[in-house]
Amino acid sequence: MKKLLSLLALGLALSFGTAAQAQDFAATCAAQSAEKKLAGAAKNSFEKKCVADAEANANAMCEKSAADKKLAGAAKNSHVKKCMADQQAAPAKK
Repeated sequence: MKKLLSLLALGLALSFGTAAQAQDFAATCAAQSAEKKLAGAAKNSFEKKCVADAEANANAMCEKSAADKKLAGAAKNSHVKKCMADQQAAPAKK
């Protein structure tokens, strides 16, 4: 149940466009691994995959935003790059 709530919270945060930078992803993933009482290699593996998945979700959000705006080519690449930078900078401003 805790895992479901943690994943739901992460998904909800990402769906509202408040994706955190990699450090925030790492903190969230570390909390999840602590809830699961993981240690050693299992903990490292879980956290690495969790952070990669969270970053992929953030990238997917930026790609979707570009598609919604019907951007293509250099405009799409620029939008996605700026979107990812904005998502990484947003938590630092809090």
